[in-house]
Amino acid sequence: MAEEAQATPPTTVAEEAQAPPPTTVAKAKALPQLQLFNSMTKTKEPFQPRVEGKVGMYVCGVTPYDFSHIGHARAYVAFDVLYRYLKFLGYEVEYVRNFTDIDDKIIRRANERGETVTSLSSRFINEFLLDMTELQCLPPTSEPRVTDHIQHILDLITKIMENGKAYAMEGDVYFSVDSFPEYLSLSGRKLDQNQAGARVAFDTRKRNPADFALWKAAKEGEPFWDSPWGHGRPGWHIECSAMSAHYLGHVFDIHGGGKDLIFPHHENELAQSRAAYPESEVKCWMHNGFVNKDDKKMAKSDNNFFTIRDIIALYHPMALRFFLMRTHYRSDVNHSDKALEIASDRVYYIYQTLSDCEEALAIHRQEGTSAPVPAEEQKMIEEHHKAFLDDMSDDLKTTDVLDGFMNLLKAINSNLTDLKKQPADHIQALIALEAELKDKLSILGLMPPSSLAEALKQLKDKALKRAGLTEEELQEQIEQRNVARKNKQFEVSDRIRRDLATKGIALMDEPSGTVWRPSEPES
Repeated sequence: MAEEAQATPPTTVAEEAQAPPPTTVAKAKALPQLQLFNSMTKTKEPFQPRVEGKVGMYVCGVTPYDFSHIGHARAYVAFDVLYRYLKFLGYEVEYVRNFTDIDDKIIRRANERGETVTSLSSRFINEFLLDMTELQCLPPTSEPRVTDHIQHILDLITKIMENGKAYAMEGDVYFSVDSFPEYLSLSGRKLDQNQAGARVAFDTRKRNPADFALWKAAKEGEPFWDSPWGHGRPGWHIECSAMSAHYLGHVFDIHGGGKDLIFPHHENELAQSRAAYPESEVKCWMHNGFVNKDDKKMAKSDNNFFTIRDIIALYHPMALRFFLMRTHYRSDVNHSDKALEIASDRVYYIYQTLSDCEEALAIHRQEGTSAPVPAEEQKMIEEHHKAFLDDMSDDLKTTDVLDGFMNLLKAINSNLTDLKKQPADHIQALIALEAELKDKLSILGLMPPSSLAEALKQLKDKALKRAGLTEEELQEQIEQRNVARKNKQFEVSDRIRRDLATKGIALMDEPSGTVWRPSEPES
């Protein structure tokens, strides 16, 4: 079984030297059954891949005509978490995420800017990939572009027409929803609701208003390809049916995307695929919630969005990833500066605790000891490992997982305090707690790509930027406060501290002097 390979808390390669001795971690009897919510059946179901040990997953990608917004980050972080967890469980995952590099919006934007469709889409594909790297989303197995799969699309449309499920008209090809009784089985909508969310205006030539384009006849000044129906280009929905079948086959395990894709995109995909090949099936349809701003879905078309670049200019990318994971993937995320500040503060606390632990253990780690992990910490680690597996296997309950780190962090800080008194009693506890925390953060994609010290510096730099201060200006204020305290001008010193606190800068007076750290701004 794929799941038996990880019956004990695993160790990442980078942390192997830091891991506790194997005897310190009790083996779990069995991993919990992975349960995933299926949008088709509207219920959580045991996940059983069609081929044991292997998973085929297709996630709808972006239309690259602009910088991606955090609604996109929401989707791709959510499915990156799933991808990482499936790999952790031992599955060989074929993960496909496409690029819709030919579309009305791309053509319109390219014409506005006086550049080719290929130039525009390629540029924003590269920008998107940079954003995904910043957010530590693992590269999918395949990232196909629509324009590289025109022949597969033409073959699929031809098959649908041969089966009597589509019709051609003046160079356009439409899918006939009346020929497919299963239509709307995924969304549960009624035919009279069909026009909401469509990307095209109503065409009076259609047999049924709900019929949708498989192929669009070429218009003046637009890119086109040859087809049996004349020059043209693919409709929006057909691309994913063609590419998912090409890479994963007609039956595969998981199809994902934002919940706005349930209708019309995924509904139409399902209809096309089954109309061509009745055996076509997706075992589990998965959809993530929106990112809302002022209780309205964030979207480029409504001009109420923040790009990923906008956010990570002010917040560390791992703070944004943490913020998105704080809400269960199926629920909507409410964007706010306060929520991002809280996420940033939590990430700083995690990294600072681990950094303190690394520093404290630096002189002890190579000493070697046969002492066991203390029973209290051993029990905590085993319970944390089990809770992590239970939560992640219950439809990816990342909210509970992230909250569960707090006990480990508190235990590390407690042991760091006691380490100064009785080193021998706490070294093994710290090594084991550190390994467990780093391992689970790595599974979730939350360990920084650089050193902890570098990540902490980056978090502080972002905090200064949000506060509108340079390091030099902050140090001037700290010095002014020190002078005021020395002169017993406590109202002045308190005012400086409060003013900085409202900007997300917390001052701490230590024996060696005053230091600062980012914090959630005080109101």
